[in-house]
Amino acid sequence: MDLTSPRLWLRLQDTHRLISSRYPPVGLFDTVTSSEDLAAVVELEGWTNDRLSVELGLLHLIPPEEWVVGRPHATAVMAAFCHPRPGGGRFNDEDRGAWYAAFALETAHAEVIYHRTRELTEIGVFEARVEVRQYLADFYAQFHDIRGEDPAFARLHDPDSYSASQAFARALRAEGADGIAYRSVRKPGGECIACFRPPLVQNVRPAAHFEYRWSGTSQPAIRLLRADA
Repeated sequence: MDLTSPRLWLRLQDTHRLISSRYPPVGLFDTVTSSEDLAAVVELEGWTNDRLSVELGLLHLIPPEEWVVGRPHATAVMAAFCHPRPGGGRFNDEDRGAWYAAFALETAHAEVIYHRTRELTEIGVFEARVEVRQYLADFYAQFHDIRGEDPAFARLHDPDSYSASQAFARALRAEGADGIAYRSVRKPGGECIACFRPPLVQNVRPAAHFEYRWSGTSQPAIRLLRADA
């Protein structure tokens, strides 16, 4: 895609990511101490052990120098890249995930609720309860910034299609880009990042648990379950 975007060094603290609580917070990436140890595990049994194979996901498509292991919440970080959503996200396709985070908690809620509500709409049932875990993370990296009002950026924020934005991100990732800063499509005025490289996701820590409850309408109630994990 022939589209130029400015690159900015951004120092961000306390960005917000919400993931389903059904995913375990601790796993193999937390227990090994180095990329070499993880590679040895994979070589010995990873791809023939069904449980580990599921946990590793698309690890084989991520360069070993970008693996995050042996630090707090490494599994949460690597899961974002190893287990992309079917069809991909706004700035990633099915061959590799990304760490999406919002600048504000309200924006993170809006993004997650939109996707879950869309799933419920497809089955025509608005009776559901979902628990999510909040992660905070810091960044100091060079992001391609498409938050401006340049008309050329409009197609990258298409509310109904990821076609243009995935192609744009694919080209940037091939060039070694760190990620993209963009406007939230689901929360007016909100801002988000998509980080392409696991080591750039720094100081990850759990912060809270929330419950979304749909009770017959497309707008769920949000309830704080725990302030700290």
